Amino acid sequence: MDGRAFLELHRLMIASYPNVHRTLQREVVSDHSLLYTWKGTQSGRKPILLIAHMDVVPVDPGMEGAWTHPPFAGDIADGYVWGRGTLDDKASVLGVLEAVELLIAEGFEPSRTVYLAFGHDEEPRGREGAAKIASLLRSRDVRFEYVLDEGLIIGDGIIPGVAAPVAMIGTAEKGWLTVELSAPGGGGHASMPPAHTAIGLLATAIHKLEANPPAAAIKEPTRELFACAAARMPFTRQVVFTNLWLFEPLVMRQLTASPATNAAIRTTIAVTIARAGTVDNVLPTSATAVVNSRIMPGEGTASVLEHVRHVVDDPRIGIRPLKREEPTGVSPTSSASFRTLAGTVRQIFPRAVVAPGLVIARTDSAHFLDLTEATYRFLPIVLTRDDLGRFHGTNERIAVDSYETLIKFYAQLLRNSSVAATP
Repeated sequence: MDGRAFLELHRLMIASYPNVHRTLQREVVSDHSLLYTWKGTQSGRKPILLIAHMDVVPVDPGMEGAWTHPPFAGDIADGYVWGRGTLDDKASVLGVLEAVELLIAEGFEPSRTVYLAFGHDEEPRGREGAAKIASLLRSRDVRFEYVLDEGLIIGDGIIPGVAAPVAMIGTAEKGWLTVELSAPGGGGHASMPPAHTAIGLLATAIHKLEANPPAAAIKEPTRELFACAAARMPFTRQVVFTNLWLFEPLVMRQLTASPATNAAIRTTIAVTIARAGTVDNVLPTSATAVVNSRIMPGEGTASVLEHVRHVVDDPRIGIRPLKREEPTGVSPTSSASFRTLAGTVRQIFPRAVVAPGLVIARTDSAHFLDLTEATYRFLPIVLTRDDLGRFHGTNERIAVDSYETLIKFYAQLLRNSSVAATP
């Protein structure tokens, strides 16, 4: 990895936020990640941790011309900041720093210690960044009142039947299992094929997996999300979503019809890579496919692997797990920490319905789970359904006024967390 870009970003941060770097302790971890400590005035109170990541995904080669503005120029135009990372996740990194810079200028001092953790390798799983920061904090016996990372957003028009924006605070994350399927082939000339080639065997296995996904179910935190959102639904939908004991089969049919909502109610299985063959007149000696599964809380990688074996049901197909991460537990919504977070959302976004939700991806917060009983994942920006494709996609951008509001949110959260009593 070329770390020069991170070092340049570090220099920019030091120059742009003098109050932060004059007041907070700054530590560099694994050469490129950063840990800041803002000492609280009351040593007996548990600290809080705000997490964000500095790295971004690349732009697909050849797609640069599809961007309205160059993907790494950071242009400000038409009311937006354009560029890779504006949503995922430099808005959080710089928004938190802006908030702290402003609070220090106001003379604010937090009563509880505040930690800021900015990893440099979240996209490839955070093992050198967030994981090493978590290990450092663990060695110091630090435990947090709550941890807040990126995650869900304020969806405008995303929850069917809810006209108001819904601020979804992630209280759990799906797990992850990647499996390689392999099928043998004898090779030889394509003019004399066997009844089933390696590609044919593999295609059959893939078809079985797609035709027989794991069972869907409305579990926490998705069930609680619908309960909170139901109050803003039309009456007929309220009746349906507040009586899932009766209408759950109907709701399930609606949710499974859309990839976005289907992912919230079941463990998903997707074939992401396939490899076989070299030339058109030679039979392949083997065929392989990579299958990625995102696993619901309450389930596990072992049960999903068994599901894959059971559905494929062919001894000729090799099934080899490549990597796995278990789903997280569900953080409480009855805690003082959640109430502080939800109350801050309502202050800054008064129209929004606040509800817990399930994060279907993985965040750096997973490395800190044993350091707190309350881990939340929330990016305080309002997005429409059309905006969701900009994460890791073309024309990633953030509205200038949304970025300003994001800064206000983090500043108010720090104020509220300083005032809130320890439960």
